Amino acid sequence: MNYEELIKDAPRWPYPVNYGKENEVACDVLVLGGGIAGCWAAIGAAREGAKVILVEKGATVSSGAGGSGVDHWHCVVTNPASKISPEEFAQALLDSRGGWRNGITGYITSRDSYDCLLEMEKMGMRIRDSDDEFKGAEFRDEATKLLFAYDYTAKYCARVWGHNVKESVYKEARRLGVKIYDHVFISSLLTAGGKQGSRVVGATGVNARTGEFYIFKGKATVIGMYFPQRQWIFSTEIRGLTYSHRTPNLTGDGHAILWQAGAVMAGVEASSPGGAGPYGFPQYGYGNAQNTWYACTMVDSNGKEIPWVDRDGNVLKTVSERYRPAPGQRFFISGGGEGPDYRYRGPSMLPVKGQAGPPGAAPDKMIEAELPLYADLPSMPEQERRVIFGLMIGQEGKTVIPIYRTYTQAGFDPDKDLLQSYSLTGAPQWRQMGGGGVISGGGPVVDWNLMTSLEGLFAAGGQIFFNGDHAYAAATGRWAGQHAAKYAVSAAEPKAARQQIDAEKTRAYAPVMRKNGIEWKELNAGVCKVMQDYCGGVKSETLLKLGLKWFEEIKTGEAASAFARNPHELVRVLEVFNILTNGEMIMEGCRVRPASNTALGFTRSDYPQVNPPEWQKWITIRQDEGKVKSGELSLDYHGDIKKNYEAHSVKRS
Repeated sequence: MNYEELIKDAPRWPYPVNYGKENEVACDVLVLGGGIAGCWAAIGAAREGAKVILVEKGATVSSGAGGSGVDHWHCVVTNPASKISPEEFAQALLDSRGGWRNGITGYITSRDSYDCLLEMEKMGMRIRDSDDEFKGAEFRDEATKLLFAYDYTAKYCARVWGHNVKESVYKEARRLGVKIYDHVFISSLLTAGGKQGSRVVGATGVNARTGEFYIFKGKATVIGMYFPQRQWIFSTEIRGLTYSHRTPNLTGDGHAILWQAGAVMAGVEASSPGGAGPYGFPQYGYGNAQNTWYACTMVDSNGKEIPWVDRDGNVLKTVSERYRPAPGQRFFISGGGEGPDYRYRGPSMLPVKGQAGPPGAAPDKMIEAELPLYADLPSMPEQERRVIFGLMIGQEGKTVIPIYRTYTQAGFDPDKDLLQSYSLTGAPQWRQMGGGGVISGGGPVVDWNLMTSLEGLFAAGGQIFFNGDHAYAAATGRWAGQHAAKYAVSAAEPKAARQQIDAEKTRAYAPVMRKNGIEWKELNAGVCKVMQDYCGGVKSETLLKLGLKWFEEIKTGEAASAFARNPHELVRVLEVFNILTNGEMIMEGCRVRPASNTALGFTRSDYPQVNPPEWQKWITIRQDEGKVKSGELSLDYHGDIKKNYEAHSVKRS
């Protein structure tokens, strides 16, 4: 039975379909994307008195990269228990990656993350051990009742009960009068005069249920979407939980419309192996001693414990020592051998032969062990065991139901049972955007107001190049919203070019004008195949040119025959168009860096020299009337972080 026969008797589309019907709305600040960054941008702008519209292609109450929860809140270095300053921490973030990080967003987060966390508490998210469940634990600060992760001495990362993080910011945005348009896919940015590279005056969208067309006008716009998650791998049958804890709806729509509008982008050539690919265990569903599971005791299949060592290779004899800096070390960044910089390298397990080791682990230190490995929670101190599986597993993205509830109902008992950790390693061509362990990848270049190169357009969260996690999204979202509101006060009324709107309507509705052709899933799989074959772990000019040639043929061939039966499928097709656009952008970014770079996860066979000094800089690209223009930025283009922060901070009443 083919698909057409399967659906011929399916229920009719449940919503009234009105393709082409226009809805035009205007505001002071238009926010695109309803994830953590978008909601915080809307909140920040609304608190400045701006009339705010937020547009989200899903349901804002639960959508986005952070929609399924958070278990730890990073960069809370201004909390009362912290032993380090925002300046120290922000500089450490840069140094730990050799400068390959966004200094602007790193410092904004270091200064504002704790304030955002306190605001989250007021919104209804629990951030303290108010029931004294962990009273007396090493990771608990008795004065504030905050729980900390990773470095128990520095106390810069808080454990939180964040399963309702999105519900909390959603309700606050609604309380502040933000007008929210759910299930509306943003298809393009509108620019002054319809010209590429000019001031952004709004955006267009398509309703995923009714198919209606939206024209949004804003004096200022904040884009807070996310980087692509379906660029190299896509399968609706096997992907599920296995590839990422983030939603598969993150298709890089923001990156695509920024590229098409002519924004300057940086770091888009960065990528990293896609973990265990589509065949591994569910993210956070096995004890890997990293991130949420740090620093779990691990044993091999014979019960032999895998030793933990500090940055100097000294064996740590107790669990408590895994959460402490080494002698003479002030603090460490996260854990598990994080980063190449010796100063901030945290405790890690010795690497096991046949198993991928932690970042920075020396191959000569690998030990013999009988695979697979197991997370040995029962041997951990009770409070450490309970805080990993009883608190953090259940709060982090995609863990409360598929991991915590399912495992518990199946009989898993962390007091008695081991949990298998070993998983298959991904093939080199299975990659994801980002590099060097940084959470997000390339994106638009921003200034200290978080305005992009396009006037009137601000960016926040994972949309920005080489950004971070929940804390980054919250802090930069609030900052971008505040500055967008400030800009809107004196900005001219937005005027959209009718010719640009009409051209976008024609493009957006083309798939529903066809009765047959290629479906979105097949098209997505084809784009991924091109990325795997021509933009995988090793790149060259020849490969990249062939990849771009394939994309050009797909655009004029398969993509031009893509069809949709209803508004939902239309949005899926438009998403894949964006994935294709991002593929072109990534390949163009790869072409203009003629050097291999370890921090970016970037290898070129035709330029084998690794990290040459003359290429230790950001390479920027932008689209200008169909041509790709490149430029460069120094790694420290952020300048004096403290002075610039204070010069640009919006004074709050």
